[in-house]
Amino acid sequence: MSAVELSSQAPVLFEERASANGKRIGIATLNAPRTLNGLSLEMTRMLDAQLRTWADDAAIACVVLQGAGEKAFCAGGDLHGLYRSMRDYRDSGAADITANPYAAAFFEEEYRLDFFIHTYPKPLLCWGHGIVMGGGIGLMSGASHRVVTERSKLAMPEITVGLFPDVGGSWLLARVPRGAGLFLALTGAPLNAGDAIYAGLADVYLDSSRHEALLQALAAEPWSGDAAADRDALTALLKRMASKPAPGPLQSHAALVDELVDAGLLEAVVAAIAAAPSDDDPWLQTAQATLAAGAPGSARLAWELQRRAATLSLAETFRLECIAALHAAAHGDFAEGIRALLIDKDRRPRWEPATLAQATPAWAEGFFSEPRWPQGRHPLHDLA
Repeated sequence: MSAVELSSQAPVLFEERASANGKRIGIATLNAPRTLNGLSLEMTRMLDAQLRTWADDAAIACVVLQGAGEKAFCAGGDLHGLYRSMRDYRDSGAADITANPYAAAFFEEEYRLDFFIHTYPKPLLCWGHGIVMGGGIGLMSGASHRVVTERSKLAMPEITVGLFPDVGGSWLLARVPRGAGLFLALTGAPLNAGDAIYAGLADVYLDSSRHEALLQALAAEPWSGDAAADRDALTALLKRMASKPAPGPLQSHAALVDELVDAGLLEAVVAAIAAAPSDDDPWLQTAQATLAAGAPGSARLAWELQRRAATLSLAETFRLECIAALHAAAHGDFAEGIRALLIDKDRRPRWEPATLAQATPAWAEGFFSEPRWPQGRHPLHDLA
């Protein structure tokens, strides 16, 4: 084993393990367990650089992406850093949404990394153990092989902080069976392993006790060096090790969720979810409470983005989400949501707009207005 990391205290650790046929396995570990491996800009840059190095290294046959600790793969992005940058931007009185350098860099580089994972030229296995939310979904969703365990908990709860499911979330959720992606965006409802596979956000279930056995199996695999063949080999390996998870609450509520999201316009869908009978149903009760407390503007943006993403490519979705995210950082509810949840912790956000009736389609349209980019073109223009 050769270590690439400079320090065990680094926010991302990298190592390479010897494998068959002279090949090696690259392992990247998010190493911030005290913050549930929340993704910072520094971590994004480290991951992007190393994944690109491994992509160009003919000796690397397969890459594993995982999180340190038992609680989370990645619980989201660096909300504290974004909050500080949004406060500074708003205090400056700037009107240009690209004038927040931290937010502009954070969203561009996070989205670029996530898109690179979607298009990675080699097998890339994500070990989605524990909490996988927001930015964690962004990292995991593009992996060629996405593994969940008995402790996996996936969600996109951005409505609670005044954002919307980004990092390609609009594209992903628009493709969840039976329209359930809209329900997930509006309620932040969590998914266990079985539901994550059903929703298309994961591929394979393994018990977490098999983690080391999986790494040993990867080291023993006779990798060919041909990416397509090696992806097939990894699929076969996981199939031999996998077991079938129990269905989760999203599946048991599939017919009801289908009926709720088919109610018509967003206002009708929100009303239908709120009115759904939920006695003795903690999952649905929590979903209703999250929607009721969440930002009305986030509900509108999630609705509008999923409608657009249904006909967009993944690259086009990333470009659209990037624009909307910068607007949200500049003048939306994002800063207020973080303040109420993580800074003052009063859990009493003052949403603006305060009601769904005020969060009109015309209001949302402003979040899709493309700015005048400093370099003259969208920073993600080259994604394809």
